[in-house]
Amino acid sequence: QVQLVESGGGLVQAGGSLRLSCVAAGRTDSSYSMGWFRQTPGRDREFVAGISPDGETILYSVAVRGRFTISRDGAKNTVYLQMNSLKPEDTAVYYCTQARSPSTIVVPQTASTLDYWGQGTQVTVSS
Repeated sequence: QVQLVESGGGLVQAGGSLRLSCVAAGRTDSSYSMGWFRQTPGRDREFVAGISPDGETILYSVAVRGRFTISRDGAKNTVYLQMNSLKPEDTAVYYCTQARSPSTIVVPQTASTLDYWGQGTQVTVSS
């Protein structure tokens, strides 16, 4: 059974930074691509960033490219999301996810195709 536990959310002023962490357990986690999505009330969960098992392939949404950095530490089974230059529109619950199959290079950008999610961590950016 896959378990994903996020941490690091909080309240920050616009222009500030936060780093989210997600610890994965239950499979050989370094073999699976991982990613971050976010969701606000009344809206679909949207893709933020994804990273391949070896960390060599990384994708970002247009909204966060240049401000957010995804990384992973295979030894710790942990994926990170460094968020800089935060904006009020970044306010959301952020979710960690892991691909179904080890053959998936980067997690799909459609939330409905993913099975494994953490409980989410709230990020609030004040103006």
